[in-house]
Amino acid sequence: MPAKRSIVVMLLGALTLLAGGCGSGAEAGKGTVTVFAAASLTGAFTELGQAYERARPGTRVRFNFGSSATLAQQLVQGAPADVFAAASPATMKTVTDAGLAGPAAVFARNKLRIAVPKDNPAGVDSLADLADPKVKVALCAEQVPCGAAAVKALAAAGLKVKPVTLEQDVKATLAKVELGEVDAALVYQTDVLASGGKVAGLSFPEADQAVNDYPIVVLTRAPDAEGARGFVELVRSAQGQAVLAKAGFQTS
Repeated sequence: MPAKRSIVVMLLGALTLLAGGCGSGAEAGKGTVTVFAAASLTGAFTELGQAYERARPGTRVRFNFGSSATLAQQLVQGAPADVFAAASPATMKTVTDAGLAGPAAVFARNKLRIAVPKDNPAGVDSLADLADPKVKVALCAEQVPCGAAAVKALAAAGLKVKPVTLEQDVKATLAKVELGEVDAALVYQTDVLASGGKVAGLSFPEADQAVNDYPIVVLTRAPDAEGARGFVELVRSAQGQAVLAKAGFQTS
């Protein structure tokens, strides 16, 4: 009998530990939220991710930043994620058309600027200067949102520009200016601000005709749907909008 009682005690103890373990894993805020987001959102979303983790102890927000077009293709090919934030409705459409998400909500807008080195050696002061063959220009590739916006802006100005390089996302395009490899680039105003003074930004009127809407959505196959909804709510909240506005985005 003592041996049997010992076995029962051991079994009850094991069940108690198991129940305790299950309970701790089910606490609100436990888990990882994976967010695929446009490269131009790096600064703002990193800050919001940290705020989200503080508000939900035990939660981790993991980001995959890059070209919206590339991220959309990764999702279509089966990459696991909870949230997708794109730099254009066109790239979001790739994901929604594939049945990977329902309707997306626009949470911010972004506008182009001409980025030049601080000393502006080529003397660029207008969009028309980018059409000068002597001026080395970097643009985003046309299939990515910043490139599509550049095409619209240049068309609105009636200009043809022959870039010396086409980059796959806006951060890579900006880097060409920061490294002094080009005289100018068309990037988002948020990226000029995020450079911390490494480049100067010039506004131009045609940028108003090439403003990019930024949509965000919880993916239908999100491994952490609850966490994903929470992060999207934060982005669209007054707190999230304030962080985005500080980064240079236009918010509602």
